[in-house]
Amino acid sequence: MSDVVDRLRELFEGEGGRDYLGEDVSMAQHMLQAAQNARAADAADHLVVAALVHDVGHFTGVVSGRELMAGKENHHDDAGADWLAEWFGPEVTEPVRLHVAAKRYLCAVEPAYIDALSEASVYTLDLQGGPMSAAEVAEFEANSHHADAVTLRRWEDAGKDANASTVDFEEFVPTIRAVATTA
Repeated sequence: MSDVVDRLRELFEGEGGRDYLGEDVSMAQHMLQAAQNARAADAADHLVVAALVHDVGHFTGVVSGRELMAGKENHHDDAGADWLAEWFGPEVTEPVRLHVAAKRYLCAVEPAYIDALSEASVYTLDLQGGPMSAAEVAEFEANSHHADAVTLRRWEDAGKDANASTVDFEEFVPTIRAVATTA
């Protein structure tokens, strides 16, 4: 079994350095900013890690993030959660799995939320199914990880600031190791 920190470091330094699908930050900057937002909110360590790794499915899935922006849904939420399950429990993987659903949920329950989304996020919302129906909202709210996913979503949305200072991946290594079920 490979070391989770080494695997994540490779992603952040490799694919993570590329642009973030129509945003003004790289994918690594985006995920690091989301994790910084979680840490600033005094979130539990497992949520800091979930924020840090929420978009790894863009790199680890069969369909890349680039294909998503070309109009093909990549289900990076499921791909990332499934990949992360080798090292983390559901307290990390399920908010990751649900972070796209959380966007759809927030668009359904907070109509003004969609207006705050970036242009790229609005584009992908359509590919991801649009705002949830009332039945989907009820199903989402019944999931025991839905509140964490919504919180993660808000940190993610705020993690797209090209002018923000972003800490290095190494700042989160102790937290990753503390949360990982196998390192």
